[in-house]
Amino acid sequence: MQFCYRFLFLFCFGILFQSSISAQGLVPGLPEKNGFSAERLARIDKIVQQYIDSGWINGAIGLVARNGQIVYHKGLGFDNKAAGKPMAKDAIFRIASQTKAITSVAVMQLVENGQLLLDDPISKYIPAFRKPRVLEKFNKEDSSFTSIPAKKEISIRELLTHTSGIGYAQIGDPTTNAIYAKAGVVGGIGVQAGMTLSKNILALAKLPLLHQPGEKWTYGLNTDVLGYLIEVVSGISLDAYFKKYIFDPIGMSDTYFYLPKEKQARLAMLHTEDSLKHATPMPSVIRINGQFDRDYPNTVGGTFYSGGGGLVSTALDYAKFMQMLLNGGDYNGKHIISKASLRLMTTNQIGNLSRNPQKDVKFGLGFELVTASNYGQSYVSMDSFFWGGMFSSTYWIDPREKIVAQFVLQMYPSSHGDINEKFKVQVYQALQ
Repeated sequence: MQFCYRFLFLFCFGILFQSSISAQGLVPGLPEKNGFSAERLARIDKIVQQYIDSGWINGAIGLVARNGQIVYHKGLGFDNKAAGKPMAKDAIFRIASQTKAITSVAVMQLVENGQLLLDDPISKYIPAFRKPRVLEKFNKEDSSFTSIPAKKEISIRELLTHTSGIGYAQIGDPTTNAIYAKAGVVGGIGVQAGMTLSKNILALAKLPLLHQPGEKWTYGLNTDVLGYLIEVVSGISLDAYFKKYIFDPIGMSDTYFYLPKEKQARLAMLHTEDSLKHATPMPSVIRINGQFDRDYPNTVGGTFYSGGGGLVSTALDYAKFMQMLLNGGDYNGKHIISKASLRLMTTNQIGNLSRNPQKDVKFGLGFELVTASNYGQSYVSMDSFFWGGMFSSTYWIDPREKIVAQFVLQMYPSSHGDINEKFKVQVYQALQ
């Protein structure tokens, strides 16, 4: 009997101990204590330096954590080589579409709170989207078009999966760029002061969809629409919502839409390519089917909160968010989202559709997924989920290996984006 009680005690203690570990925050750790070879992890530095020496990139930040312990976190190369400024590992970078995961979690919080349902029509909350229409013909001479009625309303689920038919402004195909530009719809990044999320989304709602809702995967301003949905349903700005319900509980103290003055000097320099495909600092203002301000996160009094791409962060801050996802929705004792919601978010939600026409790639609610259809095409494990950002940053969460990792560049465009995949290879080859 004593043995049974002792066994029961140890079993229960083990469960409690494992639960506390699974909900922990990130802490520094040794590679060898977490199944990595420190010597092989150092290959990351060598490969990144090769790209720097070739002039293809200026610098980068890498972060790898396993079992909640950070085993690699470095800034490599230069933030601004001309100014002699090295890349600090706590540099603040434009996370662009890495914002989408945060917005998607916020939407699922509202679902959990009973404030909306995934299959609700978006028009229930934003009436401007009622009775959508689909593009029929486009006249490139004057950007005029004809349209036909959509077969159905757009659902919140279709916005989360990018199957609504909404395209992307500025970085979309030529037809979409032209239609959106004529209507004054912007992409959400590098936006000038005075523009608001509500103004952009209400203008977008008047434009035709690129295809019938639910019939195709098209990357677009869907998550910006969801950002406005969060504002409408919660009654507060997206900026305030993120801070109250995600950033402050997790401890993401360096994540913003617009940086406070005392942190603006930490904003990493954005680079572009010269004629030789070498990295060079981007001009302060450029044209990407409309004006793009390089240092938009330093805008004083900024009012445009893009749920699809507007945030800046650090590698460590975003790793905290990723670790929360890996933990099953908790971080340092703070509950952010349920395991049930995360299970939905990381399950194929697009059926027989594919994110990539050449490959059978599945998408959940805010993430690309590694499923049976594409497992083995990369080093990451089955059931991993991931995405990245316009400025050549990438991240992934690997539940099987208990890894969260990201590789950060600040560059657009980039002809040498294969370095992101090489970073993944180096992470996994270092496992013992």
